[in-house]
Amino acid sequence: MNLTPRQLEIATRIRDYRIAHGFSPTLQELADELGVSKVTVFEHVGALVKKGVLVRDPNKARSLSIAEHAALPNEQEGLRFPLVGRIAAGYPIERCAQDETLDLESVFGPRIGSSASTFALQVDGASMQDEGILDGDYVIVRQASNARDGERVVALLPDGETTLKTLYRQSDGRIRLQPANPDFDPIIVDHCDIQGVVVGVMRRYD
Repeated sequence: MNLTPRQLEIATRIRDYRIAHGFSPTLQELADELGVSKVTVFEHVGALVKKGVLVRDPNKARSLSIAEHAALPNEQEGLRFPLVGRIAAGYPIERCAQDETLDLESVFGPRIGSSASTFALQVDGASMQDEGILDGDYVIVRQASNARDGERVVALLPDGETTLKTLYRQSDGRIRLQPANPDFDPIIVDHCDIQGVVVGVMRRYD
């Protein structure tokens, strides 16, 4: 599930309230507990229903409950992102998908929250090292189809391969995917599909 931090907080509070009381809190009770407006809670609850996390009976009071298939993290569990493969930071490599997750609990210790449409990739190569993105690092990527010049992006090349580079649009209309290592040449293409923008880098020191 891709939930915002607030949505995750509301869902877990509803779950915990039901465990403690046998029924769900009202929207006003949630709003008071979170220090936000009832309208804000109403909007988040509606989004959670659409995402299939919450279910409710419109004809019954205090009927909000967690959907059977929705697995919310316990307090002891860490935040996880889908780990969807490895990304070339040298020369492009073929895309791959893996049924794995990157558990931030095991990388950085306890963290609370979630990020919508966000995934992780492990860096394979040294072409971005001068920007502090090293071989073996994990980059956290916000899914996006567009990016501004100078942003670090995950780009799908015309041949079906992906790479991690800094994006620049040239005056001739072509796209330059710039490495951050003088040992690597830029990749210049007429077109590429942006898969996401890097929003964070994680590294573990043993």
